[in-house]
Amino acid sequence: MEGPAPCPGSTNKEAAASSENSSCQSPRAAMSAAGAPHATSGNNPVKSPEAPHRVLIESASKFRTCRQIGFYRRQKQLPPGQSSYVAQLDTLQVDETCASLQIIHQGTKVPLNLQIIAVIGGIIRLKINDVSPSKKRYEVSDVLVKEPASERFTVAEQELSSLTLEYQQGLYKLHVTAQPFSITVTHEEKPLVSVNSEGLLYFEDLVSPSPESVIPGINADEPLDSAKDDFGHCEKELQDFLDSKTTSVGLDFSLHGFEHVYGIPEHADHHRLQDCRESDAYRLYNLDVFGYGVHSKMGIYGTVPLLLAHKASYTCGVFWHNASETMVEVNYKASLQPEIKDAPVSRKKKAVPQVDLRWMSESGIVDVFLLLGPSPQDVFNQYAQLTGTQAFPPRFSLGYHQCRWNYEDEADVEAVDSGFDEHLIPYDVIWLDIEHTDGKRYFTWDPDKFPDPVQMQEKLEKKKRKLVVISDPHIKIDPNYMLYAEAKQKGFFVKDREGGDYVGRCWPGSSCYLDFTNPEVRDWYSSQFALNAHKGYTDTLFIWNDMNEPAVFESPEGTMPKHAVHHQSWEHRDLHNLYGFYQQMATSEGLIRRSGGQERPFVLTRSFFAGSQRYGAVWTGDNKAEWDYLKISIPMLVTLSVTGISFCGADVGGFVGNPEPELLVRWYQAGSFQPFFRGHAVRDSQRREPWLFGENNTFLIKKAIEERYTLLPYWYLLFYRAHVSAEPVMRPLWVEFPKNPEVFGVENQYMIGNALMVVPVLESGVSSLDVLYPGSGELWYNFRTHERIARQHKQKVRVTLDEIPVYQRGGTIVPMHTTVGKSTGWMEDTPYELHVALDSKGSASGELYIDDGHSFQYAQECMFTFRRFTLQKNVLSCRSADNTGQVTAESILKKVLFMGFKNRPSEVNVIIAGKEKTSVDFTYNHKLCLLTVENLSLDVSNDWEIHIAKS
Repeated sequence: MEGPAPCPGSTNKEAAASSENSSCQSPRAAMSAAGAPHATSGNNPVKSPEAPHRVLIESASKFRTCRQIGFYRRQKQLPPGQSSYVAQLDTLQVDETCASLQIIHQGTKVPLNLQIIAVIGGIIRLKINDVSPSKKRYEVSDVLVKEPASERFTVAEQELSSLTLEYQQGLYKLHVTAQPFSITVTHEEKPLVSVNSEGLLYFEDLVSPSPESVIPGINADEPLDSAKDDFGHCEKELQDFLDSKTTSVGLDFSLHGFEHVYGIPEHADHHRLQDCRESDAYRLYNLDVFGYGVHSKMGIYGTVPLLLAHKASYTCGVFWHNASETMVEVNYKASLQPEIKDAPVSRKKKAVPQVDLRWMSESGIVDVFLLLGPSPQDVFNQYAQLTGTQAFPPRFSLGYHQCRWNYEDEADVEAVDSGFDEHLIPYDVIWLDIEHTDGKRYFTWDPDKFPDPVQMQEKLEKKKRKLVVISDPHIKIDPNYMLYAEAKQKGFFVKDREGGDYVGRCWPGSSCYLDFTNPEVRDWYSSQFALNAHKGYTDTLFIWNDMNEPAVFESPEGTMPKHAVHHQSWEHRDLHNLYGFYQQMATSEGLIRRSGGQERPFVLTRSFFAGSQRYGAVWTGDNKAEWDYLKISIPMLVTLSVTGISFCGADVGGFVGNPEPELLVRWYQAGSFQPFFRGHAVRDSQRREPWLFGENNTFLIKKAIEERYTLLPYWYLLFYRAHVSAEPVMRPLWVEFPKNPEVFGVENQYMIGNALMVVPVLESGVSSLDVLYPGSGELWYNFRTHERIARQHKQKVRVTLDEIPVYQRGGTIVPMHTTVGKSTGWMEDTPYELHVALDSKGSASGELYIDDGHSFQYAQECMFTFRRFTLQKNVLSCRSADNTGQVTAESILKKVLFMGFKNRPSEVNVIIAGKEKTSVDFTYNHKLCLLTVENLSLDVSNDWEIHIAKS
């Protein structure tokens, strides 16, 4: 890189070229001007002064507040109260697919079409669109895995002023009120959710030139004191902010009886959504925010417009199917239940908790799915039915990843790789950021730094390790760059409003942006991953999509202008939040095609949308090496998990800055118990390979990574369950203990699957933690010492720097490896052990899933082993959990630990296939009530039993 280097990164990299003439220099450009990053060599940390603090936090003036967003301000001028819309019940039509009718605004007399669709599986879909539009509105495509199958509503009652539709044989009823228009959904005659009960349905007319004629009484953008002062932006930037488009839509919902709502990532904020009456709304707008602040409702890299509401008796969800900029307001209150005709008197008026929601989008239509639950898992299944489950990742991707912006050259890669071996620390993947390319041209290699990338990858593969390289969406403008020339010739770039190729600045300087919304572009981009398409790519190389919000330096809010034009003439405003989703889709498909459809891909993306889980992993972007960012990573990750994205993680150690050793150790300990486990750092930070922080800290980091590898059988099982059953891998406590209100607001403890509870240390100098042991009558065991927790509920637990508390839940069985290897590839034949934690009835159950770890044979040819272990009445049995699986290799169980076994047995016998009976070795610890059965050699692909005889 010539001259002063910006602070790129694999994650939020600042302007590669500063704006020569702009008086409104972006923080990224300012970071470039702050000074070049230091050089690094080998494994030695090189100190360099930190960049000025002012450039590590995005200037507040760079990003808009709610008040600076035109469509939000217009919609906020519509006061809550009785809706101006009236449902024309005489237009009702009911067929096999939906019930439809017209609603009309009393002031404008503009009719809208309302479709109410009963989706099979416990989902209600509401669509509101123009009856006779002058121009079609954008409707999101490709997010739903297919058009949802529907069933016919039953019209239970229809009068002049109301009608009632029944769904699922009357379990759910939809009560439609004509004037003012509203809908209340009841479950077993109890109000569950009301739609437009606050009268905030908002639908701007495409024909109308200004908001005055759209909604009477609604003024255009209210006067501003001054453009510069109010917006904090240069006049050039303000042109895009003061857009006169008037196509926004909005709708309100009331959730009855609820006090806890979650979801709508991505925000660096609490898991339970906060009340918005005294603060900004939650903004859903994908943005490249370097060193984002914590406890903010501002949108960052990705968007999932799914909100979940939970109470002890019920869970439901609202999925807002709109990809334009969206604001969500949350208002907690107590309210009277709406009156439902013929309901018992006692139910007609009763003060109950309530959450009011208001969704506001810049464009598109109203297309919303009400996920009716009633359990958390039901909601996860319903959402997965719409958008798909988590892609089943290759096993190597569940190991530890080592990344930095940037590993300098092939010698650096080899030195880091060897360092892991020298210190006997397992890892699976090393990553290369933008500096590996030839002048920031993706799909190329720097000829001086990486002269033989194939040989480099072959050396890694000999150690059964992989390489990941970055591929961003911007393409350097260079006629001699084959990728640019071909995309230019084919017309594959996003256009400006004059019809030319849109040009923005990013890492390569002046760049064009591939239009991934075009299926032809995605197909072409996928073809670039073929092994013969570009030099230096092998089948052990995988991909990282970054900067795909998309990031554009020196542009308003650092992203593409909303008037840029995409495939089929849609404006960027209509689909902004989908851009990164489409790039990850094309990349994932490219890696699958590279293998002839045989191998599972691995693709990490920074920007995402609903459905991104189908294509790979997500991380939380440019966090900082500070305790607050470790702490906020927990609610960020559990929020992603409950909204469908199980393969998620936060950069261990913090991307920006230099973590103190204690923070780094604590982050490794937490990160080892999170789905995506990667260490990463910005270029101007000190080197931080695990062995650079002193012998004791190296030991502790190694211990945390090794524990991750011993638990790989459990992690792999959980990802299989996420893939086939939509079960979150990382779970907030309320998912596992849905009837326990005490856990509904807990975000400093979480579950991995249903068996392990993790309590990370999130502050410096901590010597004890208050640990909550949830569940009525639940037993808990220290995962490492196997000691049963004597007291239930909550207690103070002593902690040291050696480890963080982890507990196994009574009634569960956790499969583990007996030893670790250099990487997951070295552990394919490693024997297993089972950790069996007895519940209060002396029972337990668990599963083990095994396949080749990398191909689609598990799905295509049912080549897998899926076994269920059950302990009942002192007999541990191993049986098939899925008879369709075809076993390919034996997998040996060597050891079983039974926690909570109250008395020493007289003997332990193994019976294989109901025939042979063999006595086996065991030991018993009276103090711990721990029975250990050792020296086994049981093939888990066979049926067998372990009988424990009472003394």
